[in-house]
Amino acid sequence: MSSKTSSVRVEEKNEDSHNSEKTGQLGMTVVFDESLQRCLDSYLHQAPRGLDFAALPSSPAVADIQRSLHRTVFLTFLRMATYKESKDNFITPSVFGEIVYENFLFDIPKMMDLCVLFGKGNSQLVHKMIENIFTQQPSYYRDLDETVPTVLQVFDTILEKCGLQCDGATAMEPLKLNAHQQRTAMTMSLQELVDIILYLCDSTSTIYAFLDIFPAACSTFHSHSFLSRLTSFYETTVPDLEKAVKKRNFDDKRRQEDLWKRLSHSCRKMIETCHLLLHHTCLQPILEGGENTQTFAEELLQHFTSFLPEKRFLSDYDEQFPIADDISLLQQALPLIDETRTSYLLEGVQSAWDSTGRRKQHSHIQPKNTSAFPVAGAAAAISSAGFKPQEDRESGEDGAGAVCSVGGAELESLLSCIRDLLPDLGEGFLLACLQEYNYNSELVINNILEDRLLDRGLALGLGSLSGL
Repeated sequence: MSSKTSSVRVEEKNEDSHNSEKTGQLGMTVVFDESLQRCLDSYLHQAPRGLDFAALPSSPAVADIQRSLHRTVFLTFLRMATYKESKDNFITPSVFGEIVYENFLFDIPKMMDLCVLFGKGNSQLVHKMIENIFTQQPSYYRDLDETVPTVLQVFDTILEKCGLQCDGATAMEPLKLNAHQQRTAMTMSLQELVDIILYLCDSTSTIYAFLDIFPAACSTFHSHSFLSRLTSFYETTVPDLEKAVKKRNFDDKRRQEDLWKRLSHSCRKMIETCHLLLHHTCLQPILEGGENTQTFAEELLQHFTSFLPEKRFLSDYDEQFPIADDISLLQQALPLIDETRTSYLLEGVQSAWDSTGRRKQHSHIQPKNTSAFPVAGAAAAISSAGFKPQEDRESGEDGAGAVCSVGGAELESLLSCIRDLLPDLGEGFLLACLQEYNYNSELVINNILEDRLLDRGLALGLGSLSGL
């Protein structure tokens, strides 16, 4: 899809629906304008993802159009996910939930695409958007439960195309003597190998982004044994794909380097996805000290034990998220934990490293927590240091939240970003908000939408305005 053409289409739609937005009827505009729905859907399907360097425009002018289009589409979806546009223009939450669900304005695949496309740099807003949709329409939880098997089918498809089998019913079926020879990653065409790695990279990035932005979905994925399926897939598939990318002959070495980069990225996202699932379904409840702590600890240890046969996965996981750190936290939270069992696990981890022929590095990763942290503070330490890396990196990369004084052009850009979403608020009020929140426009928008302005004067000022 041409970026320039798409930008014109979206801008035209925005102009046509400007009056509708002012009267609080953007949702109705999207419901009855099928061409706008198709336009938005096409962007979600075809917009370049993070590693799609080749798809990014080389021309500065086209790049500006792409950025403008990206921002416009995001703001459109953000408005679609808001049932209250101002004090006078709103619909009830129940009606909003019915409208978005019955008219398919949002569905699970769309929300996953929104997370992977717009999560970086907008994580708080995207989280609020997804959370609001699920809160106002709980039927989406049922849809999510029905979607997870389809997500798992992605791994089965890749296994089949690579001529591999994973643990399960299909592994028990004998192959017919006259069956045609299975294709493998080494024998399939180069284009097929490229397609598989692109598919894997897109899928793993999307799954991780969704679970990272909306952790409430972790329990649903967990209930489908997603963790065990993913680790088994990793162990079975990654070595074969790595061998193919390394040893096959590529006419274009840049293509080979790109595939290796995407495969490495896919591995990281699979590891991080496993870590998210373990954290939100097992470790976090333990550190919060609620009921059934022993049950969650037993489940966590059982998962670690199930990793032991998956030696390649285990060593890669331990490299990124040292298991010894989590066991140390367990020992702090539950002093009576079986030391024989934990010693067995740690020996199994070392064995996994030995079997892969790699030497475990002890100093390149700083421990996420040490015994100096009290158990009550360990959860907060993990939450801030280990499970919100995206926000931390974003504030450092984008710089918007760390700058205390900005130039005129940059300030106008920040104001314009907020006005696009909150057109009824005055410039003086928005300037005061930006100053209060260190010129972080995302934080300003989020706190206004949630009515959580810290400064009492700003809160009172918001109450006297015709804003959200």
